[in-house]
Amino acid sequence: MSLFHRIARSDHAPVRFLLDGVPCEGREGDTLLTAILTHVDKVRVSDFSGAPRAGFCQMGACQDCWVTLADGERVRACTTPLTAGMSVVTGAAA
Repeated sequence: MSLFHRIARSDHAPVRFLLDGVPCEGREGDTLLTAILTHVDKVRVSDFSGAPRAGFCQMGACQDCWVTLADGERVRACTTPLTAGMSVVTGAAA
């Protein structure tokens, strides 16, 4: 179940991406965090407690929304713009 439900920006162009190997769709102008959480209920699990995490500060100051891109680069989902063809690994299933 998704954590976010889109109530605006539905008229923006669709942007296709892979989320943990599953084809998904966000919207032009979305951050990775928005795109991810319109499909699932967490971004990752805590390295310390194993509890689900879905971002915290929403401005790139904390470490709560780290995800990995297909090339191995780690990025903060809350400040990284979604681009077509991105392949994102969340670690949420860990």
